[in-house]
Amino acid sequence: MTASLTPSLTSAPARTRPARAGRSMLRTTLAALALTSLLGGCASNLLPKPPPRVDVFDFGPGLMQPAQPAGAAQPTLAPIALGDFSSAGVPQGRTAMFYRLAYSNSQMLHPYTLARWSETPATLMQQAVRDRLSPTRAVIYGDQNVDQLTKDGKSPVILRAEVEEFSHVFQSTSESVGLVRVRASLVDSLKAGDALVAQRVFVAQKPALTPDAAGGAKALSDAALQVADEIAQWVMHSGR
Repeated sequence: MTASLTPSLTSAPARTRPARAGRSMLRTTLAALALTSLLGGCASNLLPKPPPRVDVFDFGPGLMQPAQPAGAAQPTLAPIALGDFSSAGVPQGRTAMFYRLAYSNSQMLHPYTLARWSETPATLMQQAVRDRLSPTRAVIYGDQNVDQLTKDGKSPVILRAEVEEFSHVFQSTSESVGLVRVRASLVDSLKAGDALVAQRVFVAQKPALTPDAAGGAKALSDAALQVADEIAQWVMHSGR
């Protein structure tokens, strides 16, 4: 009787070893997968995130066709030298788009974090004025050595300007305008020095359709183009 029981007692553990080994391997595999997932999550948190996208604005595409069609008569007005436009009331060299909370503190300029201009406001204003002058006369970029570019004994008059205000102004949380103010000067360049011919301040404001950077950019663009039109008309009526 004892001898017949011995084989069954000794062989029972042999049949359970593969099952235990399988369960051990499964636990090891699951632990490895969990560790891999954990490390992957840590790595993704450590990787640098792409910076937020910044919206870039300008005044639009500008002229959509040549200022002078082929075969058209050449401009008859005297050439004009377009000096650099500077920024008097806007931080120099900045492409940031600024807004003011007039209902809180109108003296503070705040930059939009995720919006900017493609060029400085002064450069964009200069380009807009150039586009409006060029159909009727030759426009010379720069005002250096203009006194040497004489024709019939006269040198081109110089147009210079300062952008004094260029901001999105909020009168309330829901109502705002784009405000542009530019001081333009006509100057004769003489060998003895510059002589002021005329000077005028141009102001325009346009309502913003939305209280955000996109609405401010559109309102400022519309106001700036109105100022550019008025400057071109002023120059023409000055007789220079």
